[in-house]
Formats: sequence, structure tokens, C-alpha cells
Amino acid sequence: MNPKLSNLCSVITDFVPGCEQEARDREVMLRFLQENDNCLVRENLTAHFTASSWIVNDGGDKVLMVYHNLYDSWAWTGGHADGEADLLSVAIREAKEETGVQDFKVLRRVPFSLEIITVDGHEKRGDYVPSHLHLNLTYLLQADENAPLSVKADENSGVQWIPVSQLAQRVSEPWMLKRVYGKLISRA
Repeated sequence: MNPKLSNLCSVITDFVPGCEQEARDREVMLRFLQENDNCLVRENLTAHFTASSWIVNDGGDKVLMVYHNLYDSWAWTGGHADGEADLLSVAIREAKEETGVQDFKVLRRVPFSLEIITVDGHEKRGDYVPSHLHLNLTYLLQADENAPLSVKADENSGVQWIPVSQLAQRVSEPWMLKRVYGKLISRA
């Protein structure tokens, strides 16, 4: 295994699952890492690694989310590793790009959660992307809720601090709300 993947393997191995979903997904991620040298790039059409951020305000009662055009829902920030094995850096890069906020405090340098997310086939920039899996590590970040926000028009059509108590009314993806965001809310 190349050194880049070896470091990521250590991060995932050291992650302590907080629920059965994470324990099972962790096993799959570790096996996939060992069997696929190209697991950090989108060219692996079966699955590839991604990173997301759960961004809270100082009080922890709001989450910074974007209205994701592809999923037609309010969602966390995140994106593809695109060859980068330092998924914390990927999570921060994506948070900056998708929200316009440039200053984040990293509350945990290790993953806050991990999950395997199904992605339905879709069109991206005129090309068809087949259904696949995102092997996702989530990091806990904090930002100033008064920082200026900006939309990344090719990916989202809104950026907003949403009170945690309103997420159920704003998120239109039931699995994400129950299995992922619910888990993150209980941990944060």
C-alpha cells in the first residue's frame, strides 16, 4: 500500500465507531482501501473517498449548511478527495469553497464520524456519472455565524445557518437526516 493510503488507513483504523453503522462502514472502508489503489479519485466509478464538515456556531445550536443543487436539499459541506489523502484538509477546503467562510476552528483533528453514502447516477457538466458510493469521513468545525457567506453557484443555491431544531423541516433526504445528521447532532 502506498504511504498516502497507509496514513488514511491508520486514521480509519484508529477511529472508534460510535454505532453499528460506523463499525460496519469502517470495515468496508478498510477493505476497499486495501484493494483499490485508486480509491482517492473519482475515476474509481464504484466508490471513492470524500470528506464532509459538520460546522457549528459558537453556541452549538446552529449548523452551517448549503442548499445542494444535486440533492435538492439542505446539506452539510463536503466533497471529493481528488487524490488528497488528508481528508481534514479536503473537508476544510470544501467548507471554504461552498460557504465563502475562510476562518474555521477545527474542534477535532480526527474524524467526528464516518459513513458510506449512496449517490444516484446523475449528470455533471454534461456527462453522466453512474451511481456509486462515497466513503466519507466527517470533521467537526466551528465558524463565526457573522462571517460573510457566499454561494458556490455550480454546486449550491443557498448558504445558511440553520437552527439544529429546524433541520427536520429543512432537510429533504430522510436517510441523511436520520442516519447521519441525527448522529452528528447527538454528538455535537
